Amino acid sequence: MPAGVSWPRYLRMLGASILSMFAGAQAVHQYYRPDLTIPDIPPKPGELRTELLGLKPADNNTQKQ
Repeated sequence: MPAGVSWPRYLRMLGASILSMFAGAQAVHQYYRPDLTIPDIPPKPGELRTELLGLKPADNNTQKQ
């Protein structure tokens, strides 16, 4: 008996938790509607909406000795 409960109760709780995870993932997927298409040509830097605009790449030569 895992966690001190009977096997039928354990399996019901396991099934309920898995179903609730699937339902939550489906709800988030439907709410955010991700774009799952794969472009033929990779986008150029700055064309993606997920990139932070206005930030410059870090300059590694700032600490000169």
